[in-house]
Amino acid sequence: MLKSLQKSALSLLLICAIVPVEATFAQKDVNQPANTYSLEDCIRIALETNPQIKQSELTVQSNNNIYQQSKWQRWPSISFSAGQGFSFGRNIDPFTNQFVQQNISSNNYQLGGQITLFNGFQIKNNIKFNDANYQASAKDLDAARNDIMLNVALSYLQVITNQELIEVAQLQVNASQLQVDRTAKLVEAGTLAESNLLDLKAQLANDELTLVNAQNNLETAKLNLKQYMNISGSEDINVVKIEVKDPTLQAYDATIQEIYETALNNLPQMRAANMRIEAAKTNVELARGAGMPSLTLSGGVYTTFSSAAPKERFVSDGSGESITEVVSPTDYILYNEEQLPIVQKVRTPNGSLRTFGYLDQLNFNRNSALNLNLTIPIFSNFRVKYNIANAKIQQKTYEYQAQQVQLTIRKNVEQAYIDMTNAAKRYSATANQVQALAETFRVSQVRFDVGAINSVEFNIAKANLDRANGNLVQTKYDYVFRTKILDFYMNRPLSDF
Repeated sequence: MLKSLQKSALSLLLICAIVPVEATFAQKDVNQPANTYSLEDCIRIALETNPQIKQSELTVQSNNNIYQQSKWQRWPSISFSAGQGFSFGRNIDPFTNQFVQQNISSNNYQLGGQITLFNGFQIKNNIKFNDANYQASAKDLDAARNDIMLNVALSYLQVITNQELIEVAQLQVNASQLQVDRTAKLVEAGTLAESNLLDLKAQLANDELTLVNAQNNLETAKLNLKQYMNISGSEDINVVKIEVKDPTLQAYDATIQEIYETALNNLPQMRAANMRIEAAKTNVELARGAGMPSLTLSGGVYTTFSSAAPKERFVSDGSGESITEVVSPTDYILYNEEQLPIVQKVRTPNGSLRTFGYLDQLNFNRNSALNLNLTIPIFSNFRVKYNIANAKIQQKTYEYQAQQVQLTIRKNVEQAYIDMTNAAKRYSATANQVQALAETFRVSQVRFDVGAINSVEFNIAKANLDRANGNLVQTKYDYVFRTKILDFYMNRPLSDF
């Protein structure tokens, strides 16, 4: 029965969707014995060391980085570039744009920026899309954590179950040993036949085998728990026993519909499915935006340096200009048959020759530009049309996946409720069986002591009681576990027993 319980519970874990638990587990109690772990310790260690959880955490971090970066797309992009050029022979002077016959060394610098003013709301929708993906991956992480937590809780309960089965088996061995010792004295006194002693010794051997099997099952349960905790199988561990009260077998305090509605609102799988639907809807708008006009604003500051530029230049000092009369030595006019020279007035700004260094030339050659660019898609080989169609198909796919998750939740809730009800019935029937068999064994022991029945009948009564006691322990924890499944669907704490 223990193996069937393990298989059924594990299969249930694989299909069950468990609500996220945001509680942080306390650190190991310093007063706790070494290598002894509470349920909270086991869950905390399993979550901290499980590689699948670590991978899911990295996925969440990556999606968060994508989401955060997409929000910066609203801001302008700025870049700086610099170039060094060498020209030989006949070249164009980048300073005068004239042909020169000399080697030229030149530098170019550019500081530019660009911002998107409108692109069919693609920036806004991309932010919304990445946010939904980030939130969905976070819910996937919650679901993975819940699977680990419930598997650890099951393994922990299996350890406690086998510990109690060992106690039951040990009591059986002790009772059989006492009966063997008492019967041996009666055989020596000639009151009972020796065959009775041999039958009781055989029963004692069976009880000792049951004890060994229970001890082996405990080691197997501990190994399963250590594997979930990523602890070496050779390390000896103990668990803090949870005082699980005998079930009261009262009706569960919520109906199937109430459990289902609570689970639907809290399960991370359902939330993740809904968020992916929202992301798919946004993706449709993203595909539409690619067919709309885009408007960008760009600008920059530019400057250059040329080694062919003159080192000295006349620079006005800004104080005005001077007028100089220049008499032409060759040009003249005739006035009254007299040659009069032509006098020209030359206006020259006040200033002086100045040596231009590297930075002076860069400052002198500085210029800036501002551009407004409009792009209107006219024909793009129907890429936008089919991208929109595929995005709508993807949205439908996620909607059907969400429906499947919803159906699975309902199925699992209904199955968990029926399993809990059946477990309660099994526990109640087993408890009644133990009570009846205990009374039968008491009567059999009295009759055996007075020689009214033989050892075979006595061993049958004892074996029946021993088997019923073992079944009672298993059905007790089976009922507790089934109840905890419903508690998880109701978003209740795991460690509340």
